[in-house]
Amino acid sequence: VQLQASGGGLVHPGGSLRLACAASEYIFTVNAMGWYRQAPGKQRELVAQIYTGGATTYADSVKGRFTISGDIAKNTVYLQMTSLEPEDTAVYYCNIKRWPSLDYWGQGTLVTVSS
Repeated sequence: VQLQASGGGLVHPGGSLRLACAASEYIFTVNAMGWYRQAPGKQRELVAQIYTGGATTYADSVKGRFTISGDIAKNTVYLQMTSLEPEDTAVYYCNIKRWPSLDYWGQGTLVTVSS
């Protein structure tokens, strides 16, 4: 199974982007879907996650600016990013967690926030 992420690019501070991710094949027993990011010289961190049932969680740094959505049944997940800041520059990876403990990762999409 491959996860295909898209939507990254170059945006000015204050701008918006929408990331999308879809699985190449149906994944059964999904627990959660989410987005992680890794900035140069930093560890990969969780940005946002959506769980079966609809609950969501966000990193403190993106609360109020990013919104995660998705369809567990279709294995698709989106990340709407607004009020982007230079500190949001990173490679963004989509992730699907399958019960009990299997992770699928996308190839990463680069988001650059710069004037």
